[in-house]
Amino acid sequence: MAAEFFLFAVFPLLLAVAAGWDLASFTIPNAISIALVAAFIAFAVILRMNPGLVGFHLLAGFVALVIGFGLFALGYIGGADAKLFAGTALWIGFSDLLSYALFAAVSGGALALLLIGARQLPLPGFLLREAWIARLHDGKSGIPYGVALAAGALVVLPHTDIFRLALSQ
Repeated sequence: MAAEFFLFAVFPLLLAVAAGWDLASFTIPNAISIALVAAFIAFAVILRMNPGLVGFHLLAGFVALVIGFGLFALGYIGGADAKLFAGTALWIGFSDLLSYALFAAVSGGALALLLIGARQLPLPGFLLREAWIARLHDGKSGIPYGVALAAGALVVLPHTDIFRLALSQ
């Protein structure tokens, strides 16, 4: 039961907090990525995951970190997005990493198109008073990719090895 709590409550809650924080401020605190790693370790211990499987999840996190920082170095995403991608990939695992990256990319593209379209429309005055909405509407602002990373993870999660493993316990 405790493993399911981490998988169905803690992991999605951390993703929701990261997405919300990014949406409101275009930042993701490092504490969220650290919490993702700590929660995965607790999850793996509670579930008594095979060390080999834990190793593949660690490899997924490392590969995602390398890819994320490559994208950061090229200026495509922020450093916090790279860390969130890695922390989430740790949960998703190596076998589903490509699916996660694909769904996150598609979600990011959809979010970008939505924001580009919304930014073409005038913002009602009562919404301009909300600083985070005005910043989100500003054409000079970036795209809060933490939202896309969280969405991609939640779409892929039910198809992952850890999902099946947690349900079989």
